[in-house]
Amino acid sequence: MTQSEFKEMLESVVESTVERKLLEILGDPDEGLEGWQAVRDRLSCQRQAVAAGQYGEPFDHVVRELGLE
Repeated sequence: MTQSEFKEMLESVVESTVERKLLEILGDPDEGLEGWQAVRDRLSCQRQAVAAGQYGEPFDHVVRELGLE
Protein backbone atom coordinates (compact mmCIF):
# COMPACT_ATOMS: atom_id res chain seq x y z
CA MET A 1 0.00 0.00 0.00
CA THR A 2 1.40 3.35 -0.98
CA GLN A 3 1.50 6.34 1.33
CA SER A 4 -1.18 8.03 -0.77
CA GLU A 5 -3.46 4.99 -0.60
CA PHE A 6 -2.97 4.78 3.15
CA LYS A 7 -3.80 8.46 3.51
CA GLU A 8 -7.01 8.03 1.48
CA MET A 9 -8.03 5.02 3.55
CA LEU A 10 -7.32 6.84 6.81
CA GLU A 11 -9.27 9.92 5.70
CA SER A 12 -12.23 7.71 4.79
CA VAL A 13 -12.17 5.95 8.15
CA VAL A 14 -11.89 9.24 10.06
CA GLU A 15 -14.66 10.84 8.00
CA SER A 16 -17.10 7.98 8.52
CA THR A 17 -16.26 7.76 12.24
CA VAL A 18 -16.83 11.47 12.78
CA GLU A 19 -20.08 11.37 10.80
CA ARG A 20 -21.33 8.38 12.76
CA LYS A 21 -20.47 9.99 16.11
CA LEU A 22 -22.10 13.31 15.16
CA LEU A 23 -25.29 11.50 14.16
CA GLU A 24 -25.16 9.53 17.39
CA ILE A 25 -24.78 12.69 19.50
CA LEU A 26 -26.93 15.16 17.58
CA GLY A 27 -29.34 12.89 15.77
CA ASP A 28 -30.25 13.20 12.12
CA PRO A 29 -32.03 16.53 11.49
CA ASP A 30 -33.43 15.25 8.18
CA GLU A 31 -34.86 12.03 9.57
CA GLY A 32 -38.52 11.65 8.77
CA LEU A 33 -38.51 14.03 5.81
CA GLU A 34 -40.17 12.76 2.64
CA GLY A 35 -37.67 11.11 0.29
CA TRP A 36 -34.90 11.02 2.88
CA GLN A 37 -34.66 7.21 2.92
CA ALA A 38 -34.08 7.18 -0.86
CA VAL A 39 -31.28 9.73 -0.44
CA ARG A 40 -29.70 7.71 2.39
CA ASP A 41 -29.86 4.55 0.25
CA ARG A 42 -28.24 6.30 -2.70
CA LEU A 43 -25.46 7.76 -0.52
CA SER A 44 -24.87 4.35 1.03
CA CYS A 45 -24.47 2.80 -2.44
CA GLN A 46 -22.08 5.56 -3.46
CA ARG A 47 -20.01 5.11 -0.30
CA GLN A 48 -19.72 1.38 -0.99
CA ALA A 49 -18.72 2.02 -4.61
CA VAL A 50 -16.00 4.47 -3.56
CA ALA A 51 -14.75 2.02 -0.93
CA ALA A 52 -14.52 -0.59 -3.70
CA GLY A 53 -12.41 1.80 -5.81
CA GLN A 54 -15.13 3.06 -8.14
CA TYR A 55 -14.98 6.83 -8.31
CA GLY A 56 -17.34 7.57 -11.19
CA GLU A 57 -16.47 10.05 -13.91
CA PRO A 58 -14.12 12.99 -13.44
CA PHE A 59 -15.93 16.31 -13.03
CA ASP A 60 -14.32 17.87 -16.12
CA HIS A 61 -15.63 14.99 -18.29
CA VAL A 62 -19.17 15.53 -17.04
CA VAL A 63 -18.89 19.28 -17.65
CA ARG A 64 -17.80 18.63 -21.25
CA GLU A 65 -20.55 16.05 -21.83
CA LEU A 66 -23.19 18.48 -20.61
CA GLY A 67 -21.72 21.35 -22.64
CA LEU A 68 -21.14 23.51 -19.58
CA GLU A 69 -17.62 24.62 -20.50
